[in-house]
Amino acid sequence: MRLTTRTNLAIRALMYCAVHEGKTSRSAEIAKACNSSANHLAQVVNTLHAQGFLHATRGRMGGVSLARAPREINIGEVFRLFEADVPFTECKQPETNTCPLVPACRLQGAIGRALEAFYHEMDRVTLEDLVKGNMALEALFRDDDSVAPFEARVAAAAGSAAR
Repeated sequence: MRLTTRTNLAIRALMYCAVHEGKTSRSAEIAKACNSSANHLAQVVNTLHAQGFLHATRGRMGGVSLARAPREINIGEVFRLFEADVPFTECKQPETNTCPLVPACRLQGAIGRALEAFYHEMDRVTLEDLVKGNMALEALFRDDDSVAPFEARVAAAAGSAAR
């Protein structure tokens, strides 16, 4: 299983906002910290805002911030928001399915149960679980214009996590 880039970026953006809870963050700074394009991040942020995960303020002093406390943001809910329209297997997309085994396939049920188990586990994880006390994450998302490039920040955070 592989999460879509949009899901991955949504979790990164929420983690960034949680680390900077109480502060309005600009999309450009989140994109830089998350190693993403500003355009791709903007699409994800719009969805998170529309679904009530983020507050958004327009204008020169605008930006985004969490709309709920980190303990109230369920990771399974975020995954479903971005993954629901992405079929896990080809056979779940009738218009493009080329598999001749669909009428006799017993794998579909097992895959469905596995996905339910995955989402059940993700439902047990909150945004707070991902960020609270995570010093390595805080180091990666440090508010500092002189921050080293992404790769250097990852290496530095890995070093601090090992201590």
